[in-house]
This record gives sequence, structure tokens and C-alpha cells, in this order.
Amino acid sequence: MSFEPRFATLVDLFEHAVRDFGYRDAFGTKAGGRWTWTTYAQFGEDVDKLRGGLAKLGVVRGDAVAIVSNNRVEWAVAAYACFGIGAAFVPMYEAESPKEWDFIVRDCEAKILFVANEVVLAKARPLLDSVSSLKTLVVIDGARSPGNGHDNGTGGRVASYAALLDSGNAVESIHPSPGDMAALIYTSGTTGNPKGVILTHGNIASNVSAAHEVFPMELADRSLSFLPWAHVFGQTAELHTLLSCGASIAICESVDKILDNLAEVQPTLLFSVPRIFNRIYTAVQEQIASKPKVIRLLVAEALKATAKERRGERLGMGELALLKTVDRVVFAKVRARFGGKLKYAISGGAALAPEVAEFIDSLGIMVFEGYGLTETSPVVATNVPGARKIGSVGRPLPGIRVEIDPATAERKPASGSRPAHIEGEIVVYGPNVMKGYLKRPDENAAVITKDGGFRTGDRGFIDAQGFLYITGRIKEQYKLENGKYVVPTPLEEQLKLSPYVLNVMVYGDNKPYNVALIVANVPAVRKWAEASQMHLPGSDDAVLADLRVRGLFEREIGTFAAAFKGYEGIRDFTLIAHDFTVEGGFLTPSLKVKRRKVLEVYGPLIEKMYAQGKPAPRPDART
Repeated sequence: MSFEPRFATLVDLFEHAVRDFGYRDAFGTKAGGRWTWTTYAQFGEDVDKLRGGLAKLGVVRGDAVAIVSNNRVEWAVAAYACFGIGAAFVPMYEAESPKEWDFIVRDCEAKILFVANEVVLAKARPLLDSVSSLKTLVVIDGARSPGNGHDNGTGGRVASYAALLDSGNAVESIHPSPGDMAALIYTSGTTGNPKGVILTHGNIASNVSAAHEVFPMELADRSLSFLPWAHVFGQTAELHTLLSCGASIAICESVDKILDNLAEVQPTLLFSVPRIFNRIYTAVQEQIASKPKVIRLLVAEALKATAKERRGERLGMGELALLKTVDRVVFAKVRARFGGKLKYAISGGAALAPEVAEFIDSLGIMVFEGYGLTETSPVVATNVPGARKIGSVGRPLPGIRVEIDPATAERKPASGSRPAHIEGEIVVYGPNVMKGYLKRPDENAAVITKDGGFRTGDRGFIDAQGFLYITGRIKEQYKLENGKYVVPTPLEEQLKLSPYVLNVMVYGDNKPYNVALIVANVPAVRKWAEASQMHLPGSDDAVLADLRVRGLFEREIGTFAAAFKGYEGIRDFTLIAHDFTVEGGFLTPSLKVKRRKVLEVYGPLIEKMYAQGKPAPRPDART
């Protein structure tokens, strides 16, 4: 069946939203202890004004306008003002380094750069002299001044956002064609400089339209936004899609305020990446572990009953009564922490461990995992109500076709619950496939097939019912000395289910076996020691050097790596106390590990493990 997108461009989407939902709340922000809401009509007025301000600064169709800011109403206003003037919107993260901003602003030849506040302004100001295309910096949170004010010796080249809104008459929106560039989103760059992905109005608008065909979203829906809109998942799946249906978006104060904000705004939808779901899983498991034995046993039996339900089996009267009791005593209280109205949780950006999805599902919050890339606008496939398989990433969206590249296809035998299947590189076809990488003809030729498909670089397979499964990233795959191939990411995600593991990198490229660099959750380790009436040394490094702590991690690896194939096992590991962070350069803004950076800093520790030649840890090790 042919697919006709509801929206041809993001300008069509914007005009529809402002016209049909003007009276409704669009964005919520918290200041001074209270939430205030911007309506669709107010949002539309600001977009019209800023479009006029950008025109006054000389922005014309085809220009690039960049921004360094976390999610905020002004971010959305700037984006839609750019769409309506025919400029490409180029988002960046506050957590990125000025060096990365410099590369992106220079590469896309941005004319205007919005910055979040005075702190970002101070870091970005040198770009005015070093990047010839850059004409003006616009500071969002800053002193208001007349005209294009806010000048501090820059010759009128720094303007305030508020002044820019007032600087000119509203300019009528142009109507771009679906093939015009709407956004230039730079990939995370785990293996080098980021690449600018050219996404057209048609790319993004078709993805929003396809989502509406399969996923129920309505006026009454509300999300709490903490995924960065600078990342394509947050931008398309949350910002554009929810605006297109008149829903509301509350903007989270900060990551450490997520739980507080959830209780306050009572969202019905939650868009997140696996790392957040993993934290929820760990926190709730810890809460349950602290309950009396009778409650723990009841919860365990309730989880068995929900698993039975997922398999389509009927529950007996006793099981139904048990579920009702446990739901009232335990699960309902957990849901209340999320505001009590959460219907669906949508996970993307990386693989979600089936154990985590099943556990959150058992709490009464349905989790739907999807799959996509920046280059596919992003959603390729997703589980949806009525068509869901935990462990898969769902079926392709309407209008999108997924194939397994015959040149890389391998027949895999049946394993566990998986039947025999054909596995290989995933190739995506559809209106969501990017126009290409900016100024990268060789890389475009490498990833775009002659018939217009996009080579994802991901391995996977499609089952008999059309559900897509991801088995790993081709570039991250490495070969051990014995010739066996290892994809480390699924192994790492499994190990991170331990409450004592904050982060981990598995390594074994051209080595005889795998080792792991583990970022330990030191506060959790100290709690474990206290509960065991065990005295640990004072410093974090001394704690991690303690043989009893090492025994704890040996047991955790034995538990959470139980499903690893023999050659995938972790032979040795080193514990470190300092987490991988975006600010430290170890994570991309989308929270993927920069393996090259980890090897650069911790390479000697990894090589030391191989020099020691230790035997495999014993799963039954005791303190």
C-alpha cells in the first residue's frame, strides 16, 4: 500500500499546529518553583517575529543558522523561524567543546550562531574572528539592549534574542519544497570529526507523518523533555511529532531533576535512551531489595505472572489477585513517581536490554523500542501498540523498506529463542533517507546505494513476521586471535544492568580474549559493604583495590554475563572510579562511548591486563 505523508514540509506542520491548536499549551518551563506554559499561538507569534529578526540580520534562503543550547522554548522558536525563512538549522550541544563548535560552524559556513547564555557566549565569541562566514552571535539569556545591542567591543556583532524579536516586522513564511534542506545535524563522531547530515523538509516531515500512521498520539498527551533536541531522535520523535498533533512538552529543568519534574507535570509519554531506563531499572530493583522478604517474594511471583501474560497465556484467579495486590502495594507507587499518568515509554538511540524492557513493562508502563539513525531522520522501525516484540525494534514505518544486504548476508543457526535466520548489513529505503553528508562525496558514495538505499553500518535480521532485530554495529565489531568476531555493545549493555556498574568498555581487538574496563558505582559498593558489615578503606581507589570488592564484581560479571557465548566472556577486568562523561570527552552527546578516547587514556591499563594473563573469573567466587 502506498504511503502519502500528511505533512510535506516542516512549515506545513508548523502552520497546521498554530492554526488548529493555538489555544492549547505547547511548552512548559519551570522558574521560581512554578510551571508556566507557552501556548501554540504565543509560540507562533514568536516564530513570526524571529523570522523577521533573522531577515533583518541578512539571513536568506540557503543560509545556515547554528545554535549552542540545551532544550528551551527559544530553541524551538529559532528552529521554526529558520524553516520558514528557508535556512538550514544546525543544532549543537552546550556540553560539547568550543573546538567542536568551531569545526561545525566552519564546516556548515553558519551566518548566525545562537548561544544559550553569557557562559556559552564567552566561549563562542572567538568564532566571530576565526570563522569568516559568521556575522552575528545571538545570546538567548542575556542583557536586553536596543536594536542589535549587547555589543562588547564586537562592532555590533553580538545581539540579544529579546532585542532580535523586537527588531523588525514579522516576515511571512516562505513555503519550501520537500527537497529543500531543513536541518544539518552533525553525527556524534565516535571515530573522528563529525559529519553534517543533510536532512530535508521531506525527510523529517515524512517521518513525522509515518509515526502518526502507527502510533496513537493525541491532544491530551504530554511529554517531559530531557532528550536533547540537538539529537535527531529527540528533535523528530518528540519536538516535531508532538507539535504536529497539538500535544504539550514540558522542558525538564536538568537531568538530576527528572524524577521531580515527572511527578509535577504528569506526562503520558516518555521519550528516552536506554541509559535512563537502565537507571530506573536499577533504582526500582534496589527499592524492592530493601523490602521485607514477603514483599520480595510477592513481587517475584507477580513478575512471573506478567511474563506469562506477555507470552499470551491466561492467568488464573490466584495470579490475577496476586497481581492486583502487588500492583496496589508496589507497582502503583513506582508509577506515581513518574506522575501516575504515563501510558507509553519510547526508547531509541541504542539497544534496550530485554530484561529492562520486560521489567518496566511489568510495572504497568508499556515500553516500545525503535531503531533509527541521524541519516534516516531518524526512525526506521518501531514497536507499536498491537505489534510489539520485546527484543526487536519493531516493523518498518509506513513508506520505509528494510533489506539485508546480500553481499554481507550470513545464515545463522537457531540459538535460544531465535530461529535460524539470515543476518547482514541493514539497508534502508524510503523518503526519510538523508540527502547526503555535507561536502563528503566519497563518504556519500560509500553509504548510498545505486538504487537510493542507505547502508546503515548495523547488522541485523528480519523475522518471519517482519520484525527487525539489531545484532551489532559493524564498525565496532572486532576479531579475537582465535578468529571469532565480537560485537561489544550488547555485552556492555548487559553488564551495565548490575547496580554496581556505571559504565563499561569491553575490549579484545586482535587479542586472545576479552577484558573489560569497568566504571564502578562506588556509593553502591559502599552500601553493599555496609549491609555486609564490612569495613572498606577511605579513598575510592583503595575501595576498588580491595580484594573483597573485586570478588563482588567477579560475581556480578558471572551473573550478568551468563548469556555470553564462551569466547565472549570477560577474562579480566580493571575497576576505575571516574565515570565516562560528555564533558570529559569519553561520551558523545548521545551517550555513546568514544572507544578511541578510552583507549587513548586507559590503554596502558588494558595492556597490563593482557600482560598479567589472568584466568577467567570464577562466577562462584566468595569474599
